[in-house]
Amino acid sequence: MSTKPTPAPAPTRAPLPRRLTAAAALTALEGLALAGLGVYLLFVGIAGDPDSPQQAETGGITVLVLAALPLLAARGLRLGRRWSRGPALITQLMALPVAWTLYTTGGAMIAAAVALALSAVAVVSLLVNPTATEALGIGPGEQTR
Repeated sequence: MSTKPTPAPAPTRAPLPRRLTAAAALTALEGLALAGLGVYLLFVGIAGDPDSPQQAETGGITVLVLAALPLLAARGLRLGRRWSRGPALITQLMALPVAWTLYTTGGAMIAAAVALALSAVAVVSLLVNPTATEALGIGPGEQTR
């Protein structure tokens, strides 16, 4: 009689800290908002009556491509991938000047600017927290490769 060896159980990962999950959720919301803006610009360029349809379409495609960065970073954070912290932080650092520009525009854009700035600062503070960096395998004792 031959017996098949039983496979070793898969190692279980520790659950992600809530801070990392919150950072992933906020980053995903920013990416979805950016994708929505890209779809809107593309729609206006195709079906609307913009001053320059080509510029609106190009802007829409560009914003859609840029929306991929926070969406990929959010997915990586949710999966606990070490590489995802960099793109998530870069996204937040790029959001702060955008928030300032929206704020100086005035009017209804002030609310959007405040929401964007608060979200960016929150994600940065969540990602630099020692709990999150430890969960991602990043720490002062880590050797860079």
